[in-house]
Amino acid sequence: MTRLISTGRRVLSYPERGATLRRPLPDGYHHLHHRAPIGHGREVFEAAGAAVTSFRMHRATGASVRADGPAVPGRRVEIGLGLGPLRITVPCEVVWTPDAPGLAGFAYGTLTGHPESGEESFLVELAPDGTVWFEVTAFSRPASWYTRLAGPLVPVLQRGYARLLGRHLRALAATA
Repeated sequence: MTRLISTGRRVLSYPERGATLRRPLPDGYHHLHHRAPIGHGREVFEAAGAAVTSFRMHRATGASVRADGPAVPGRRVEIGLGLGPLRITVPCEVVWTPDAPGLAGFAYGTLTGHPESGEESFLVELAPDGTVWFEVTAFSRPASWYTRLAGPLVPVLQRGYARLLGRHLRALAATA
């Protein structure tokens, strides 16, 4: 049985808070890992880090974002995905941010009411050779009837969305 972690009105819908920081990811979930180069140099890193932590990267994909500021632990975020009557709003909470030079980003966890249960991290890394990398790591499983019904389609959509985020982040960082 999943233990819920209280964080106010809604609660985290999974017990492994912060698990995207570690390997291996928790058993019993679908795992996602996407890593792609997005540019080169400190300016690209700084621009990409700002776009991730301000949720500009998410907004660039057409998602709506409601947050009372940048990504910091404890910040509640609602992401709106889809079109028209197929649009859903998913509640999340930022559960960690990196504390290391050359890393920027955050991870958020699903709150009750989210169609999935799990955690997803979005990191920008400035490698020693100057390459700037974007990395998405996630573990999730269905938490609603429609994500259970969608079955194997959900991981395909998640991987496609991670790639879309990377393409938009590359463009945002290049124009900074």
